Amino acid sequence: MIPAQFNAKEIENKWYDYWMKNDYFTSKPDSRTPYTIVIPPPNVTGVLHMGHMLNNTIQDVLIRRARLKGFNACWVPGTDHASIATEAKVVAKLKSEGINKNDLTREEFLKHAWDWTTKYGGTILEQLKQLGCSCDWSRTKFTMDDDMSQSVIHSFIDLYNKGLIYRGYRMVNWDPEAKTTLSDEEVIFEERQGKLYFLKYKLVQDDSSPLERLGEEITVATTRPETIFGDTAICINPNDERFLHLKGKKAIIPISGRIIPIIEDEYVDIEFGTGCLKVTPAHDMNDKTLGEKHNLEIIDIFNDDATLNTFGLHYQGKDRFVVREEIAKELETIGALAKTETHLNKVGTSERTKAVIEPRLSDQWFLKMEDLVKPAIKAVLESDEIKLYPKRFDNIYRHWLENIRDWNISRQLWWGQQIPAYFYGDGKEDFVVAKNIEEALVLAKLKTQNPQLTTKNLRQDQDALDTWFSSWLWPMAVFGGILNPENEDFKYYYPTNDLVTGPDILFFWVARMIIAGYEYAGEKPFTNVYLTGLVRDKERRKMSKSLGNSPDPLELIEKFGADGVRVGLLLSASAGNDIMFDEELCNQGKAFSNKIWNAFKLIKGWEVSTTIPQPQSSKVAIEWYEAKLQQTLLEIEDHFEKYRISDALMAIYKMVWDDFCSWFLEMIKPAYQQPIDKATFDKAIEMMESNLKLLNPFMPFLTEEIWHLIEERTSENALIVSQWPESKAFNEKLILDFETTIEVISGIRTIRKNKNIPFKDAIDFSIINNENSSTYFDAVVSKLGNITKLEYVSQKLDGALSYRVNSNEYFIPITGNIDVEAEIAKLTEELIYNKGFLKSVQAKLSNEKFVNGAPEKVLEIERKKEADTISKIATVEQSLANLK
Repeated sequence: MIPAQFNAKEIENKWYDYWMKNDYFTSKPDSRTPYTIVIPPPNVTGVLHMGHMLNNTIQDVLIRRARLKGFNACWVPGTDHASIATEAKVVAKLKSEGINKNDLTREEFLKHAWDWTTKYGGTILEQLKQLGCSCDWSRTKFTMDDDMSQSVIHSFIDLYNKGLIYRGYRMVNWDPEAKTTLSDEEVIFEERQGKLYFLKYKLVQDDSSPLERLGEEITVATTRPETIFGDTAICINPNDERFLHLKGKKAIIPISGRIIPIIEDEYVDIEFGTGCLKVTPAHDMNDKTLGEKHNLEIIDIFNDDATLNTFGLHYQGKDRFVVREEIAKELETIGALAKTETHLNKVGTSERTKAVIEPRLSDQWFLKMEDLVKPAIKAVLESDEIKLYPKRFDNIYRHWLENIRDWNISRQLWWGQQIPAYFYGDGKEDFVVAKNIEEALVLAKLKTQNPQLTTKNLRQDQDALDTWFSSWLWPMAVFGGILNPENEDFKYYYPTNDLVTGPDILFFWVARMIIAGYEYAGEKPFTNVYLTGLVRDKERRKMSKSLGNSPDPLELIEKFGADGVRVGLLLSASAGNDIMFDEELCNQGKAFSNKIWNAFKLIKGWEVSTTIPQPQSSKVAIEWYEAKLQQTLLEIEDHFEKYRISDALMAIYKMVWDDFCSWFLEMIKPAYQQPIDKATFDKAIEMMESNLKLLNPFMPFLTEEIWHLIEERTSENALIVSQWPESKAFNEKLILDFETTIEVISGIRTIRKNKNIPFKDAIDFSIINNENSSTYFDAVVSKLGNITKLEYVSQKLDGALSYRVNSNEYFIPITGNIDVEAEIAKLTEELIYNKGFLKSVQAKLSNEKFVNGAPEKVLEIERKKEADTISKIATVEQSLANLK
């Protein structure tokens, strides 16, 4: 018994459990061609959001389709340890319990971190199951698994031994909230409204003499007055005639009273600010360069949380932004603040914590990128070995890789792979790199020629490696390809086929995986990269918890069903373009599920007869739908080849909703309380099954349910492992002729409606004989128009209503008395109204101000109104001509 209503909630757990029980998702190397994708690993303690929903739905569509096409489909799931985000959550949890991270040993902290990961990790993967994701869960990986960590350490050691990793004292990006360095790519620059402070420095001849000139001062403009405590010089341009008399002089820093030299360098922009530059080598990249050039002192004024240290005098321990305002007030009080101006400034912020970045000098580990990046540039931009979809991202990829800097790979964190460097002395070069302390001791003894060294003399670098340095190995490491590149899995599944991810990590992750692939495997990690857009709300705002505009994905699944949500997301998700998400899209997906369900119920509700002949209308309907199916299949394959997943779904959606449900079923439907012939019924089931196969990657739950309701099937014959429809030659003319037939039938229905002729009343129908006329669908026209006599005539019939479709003219004789004058009056009134309406619409569209200011959606509506009205006018004028 088929339930009256489709209940998504009832079937989703049933079929997911069935798929898992029968190991349909599991993949092992065999003689088939592999199709492999690896999941972009979400944060281990994260939860499902709309971006994950979109990304993983697309991946599931690709993997399910590959499975149906006979590939050995392998989708590797997993999670990322997310050093910064996870450590921040653990630190916050400890703080709420009254525990300070700094009071713990590394081992104690890591125990808390693992407890947190065990408790919350994997939640997101369980949520992906509710979406229907068909990952090979037996292959689930975590970037902190032992083998994954060993792969990272192996990579570090290998690159270090090749001379590509080095330790350097550099200006880095410091995140004072996470208390770690960040790579340049993890800094997001935002334009912010701030202030430009004009500070006055008094002049002296030298360290001991009084003021050179009474009251003479030099004014310097800065956006960060708090950094005066780190000033070690004031710089002027040697070509600036205004300041020639300052050469060799010195200045007094306000508040601190420290004396600093005035130096000269053409780096200073004469036109900017006052033409004088305060130099703080410890807190600005350009100032550091000046400091090195002029051998200036370096004074770091900040603690690691961006509060001022002892150099900040009475501001010690206060936050930099609090201090900024307080210093400005003190400077004003002592007469050292000339003025302030509003100033638009680009401020670097942490991609993870959103904290404002501090430039900071620090000893860090770096990876040389200049040579490593070359194969990755060639693969995407020259040889086309790897394709980005959409292609416009090639330019962004080019810009990043051609302007790449050395990668700062060390992080001041404990959660992550600890850097395998062991120090045995206080010198900057007093270290060795090894995978464990025992191997490090052997290397240290060799390097120092000191056989007395013991492991007690060694201390491992406390820093962890950047999380991206772990995940850039992902496509290789998940198959053991770093530690054992000759293993069966790696040789079979690598390189993978498709990668689906967001454009925001095109450089962070995608480009780096490509670099790693060529460095370690000598080949690409994947062939195609499908870059999804960002999910935004219908007002184009990025979805976020703070805005309250991001729906809970699991609540959407509860409300609309997993299939409905998948369809709703994909119908609006063209590659690389942002998705304007609206819950109504999910409702549309739910309505589509109900449409398919009701179509199936209709077919299964017919009584089947083995004795009645097949009607001609059913025969041609089947031939037409088979052709339509093949045409749509060709279109779908083209869309998939070009990674237009949304367009592929839309093609199937239109075919099932319009062609199958609205036309095909109507053409073959038996008369009221009459049976259907078995030949037609069998073909209807066959067509339904073909539809289900095409729909299955997009709507796995509904289609599997109907598949098993059609007939009882074994596990070997489940839809998930059935066969994708086979492409065959088809009659394109049939499809074109039927488009005309639709218009013919619509014309009949319009006349019936206008003349109040009930469908139960049969009518005659005539067509002027024309060499372009096709008689193939006459039986369908007769059935759907309830025509008793359909004939071809040589000329127009008197007293008949007519309409045109293409070059053919069609007539319906009107029997009985008709008030011609009343009909003419009615049509004339309709004509006048439509012409007036058309005039108002065209006036809008010819108004340049309206066209330039109106949203594109509004313009589309107005243009459709214009086209529809023009068509109505033509129809009314034709009807009037027939009556006169």
